[in-house]
Amino acid sequence: MKLTPSRRLYGFGAILLVALTICSGKLSSVGEPSFIIPLAVAGIAYLLAIREFFSTPRFPHRVIVIGLVLAALWHIPFLLMPPGSDDDVHRYVWDGRVQRLGYNPYIVVPSDPALGGLHTPETRTLNNPDVPSPYPAGAQLFFRAVTSIHESTFALKVAFVLCDLAIVFVLLDVLRCTRQGEHWVLAYAWHPLLAIEVAGSGHVDIVGVLLLLVSAAALLRRWRPVAALAFGLAVSVKFLPIVLLPLYWRRVRMRDAALAAIVVGLLYAPFFNHGRIPIGSLGTYVQRFRFNDPVFATLERAAAPQLVAGLAVLVGFLTAIWMRRKSAEGSAEAFAWPMAASLFCAPVVYPWYLLWMLPFLRSTSTLPILVWTLSILPTYYVWHLRTVGRPWLVPDWIVILEYGSVAVAAAMIALRRPTRSAALQCSADQVK
Repeated sequence: MKLTPSRRLYGFGAILLVALTICSGKLSSVGEPSFIIPLAVAGIAYLLAIREFFSTPRFPHRVIVIGLVLAALWHIPFLLMPPGSDDDVHRYVWDGRVQRLGYNPYIVVPSDPALGGLHTPETRTLNNPDVPSPYPAGAQLFFRAVTSIHESTFALKVAFVLCDLAIVFVLLDVLRCTRQGEHWVLAYAWHPLLAIEVAGSGHVDIVGVLLLLVSAAALLRRWRPVAALAFGLAVSVKFLPIVLLPLYWRRVRMRDAALAAIVVGLLYAPFFNHGRIPIGSLGTYVQRFRFNDPVFATLERAAAPQLVAGLAVLVGFLTAIWMRRKSAEGSAEAFAWPMAASLFCAPVVYPWYLLWMLPFLRSTSTLPILVWTLSILPTYYVWHLRTVGRPWLVPDWIVILEYGSVAVAAAMIALRRPTRSAALQCSADQVK
């Protein structure tokens, strides 16, 4: 039997299905070897699938359909598993609940004894109960909307999975519009982080990813009002994509940008307190929260954390300006690199933060970022370390493995380009 690219892809999909199904049963023990080992197998299978995507220009339509069905199958057991006792989704339930009860999530503190009666079994274990919510207004209103339908972590996870599904359809439209192989939708749908952090733990980032992709698709079709509005809404879910502003300069009209700004401002209107813009615990987040931050930790020794955080945003802006000049309009890599550069210098780099780049990773130049989305997986080991009483720190060997893998991938691409250019020049000389 000849092992065609399609059959190899089926094989990698089967490996992902088995490995991630095993992982889903260990969601309550994230970071333990029983979770990390099948996750590593899934990561390797995914990377081999990416190799097939690059080497094969087109796959039959049935391969893409079967691939998406496989992705749906391994999402189901994650969706049915309860999230971790202190996963962020418990905070989402709390924020939605207190809004409906007439409280401001940017002011109330979950650990306040006076608010003890407001808690439910799902909100009593939320993380960082000593600080108010840090999530922007768009995310807050999403929490309120979902919990008004059904107040549970499961309802929120279902909503996030629906956003994940919507991304697949929007991405397929983008791929057709740009005449790229539709199989690249599997590079998104098959990523292990989606199963773990969207269907499993449930993170609101996926809502922002959907809005950002809609904005990029609208920009590609020159639907300027939609592009501006969707971008503003994406920023109102998480602030990370704000660094992409240079990509929109003179590509959307000022009136469209003004409309987006007004809509985002109106989202914050229900949360204003004595005329002040609500930021909740955002300042505390920058001042106190740290995870997987080698660059930030190094710079923080010489400057205040607020200054270093500002530098991370500046790096993202400068990268966006560079990509604006270097890349074609609507280029996926132009969206991926500025966010990656900003996160690289951020005080906190959790695995689910990298969800923002997944729909935009389909070119050789973004391979280092794609490698990062896999090399970050060993950081889950820290969750296990915490359960055995160890500090909430990423061990040095994991940091070296994570960022070293990215550096190696970047070096390989940099070395390959001159070689390819020389080969092309040699071929041209022979033709002459």
